[in-house]
Amino acid sequence: MPVAVEVGGEAEGVLSAVPQNAAAARGIVTELLAARFGAALDTWPAHVVDDTLLVTSELVTNAFRHGGRLTAFEAEVTGEGLRITVGDASSESPAELPATGPRVRAEAPRIGGYGWPLVRLLASRVSVGVHPDGKRITVVMALPALP
Repeated sequence: MPVAVEVGGEAEGVLSAVPQNAAAARGIVTELLAARFGAALDTWPAHVVDDTLLVTSELVTNAFRHGGRLTAFEAEVTGEGLRITVGDASSESPAELPATGPRVRAEAPRIGGYGWPLVRLLASRVSVGVHPDGKRITVVMALPALP
């Protein structure tokens, strides 16, 4: 059963709210996986769930940090794996880092720039759909043999 959280959504399986933060989004994904796979989760390699929760955190955090706000969040188990879609209010595609990787700038209060490359590395599929009111990023996380 899909768990989807979307602004203004009222379809079956869709809640009319978005997570308040990355922790709440991770909670939705954790509950979805537990409901769908139950005790089988204990047999999965630990990195599968860890990677999925890390990608969830990165996407939601980036929506707040770089996209203005989180406008949509959906998580659904499909034949491909776990599909996560995050919408934000910015119509700019995620920034690509130079080949040399992130650099520390004197004026930067913190080091960053690793999240988007990490998402692209860990997800089996990534797509970005830009529209006038923002964008939606959809990733698919591979899961062990789906029943």
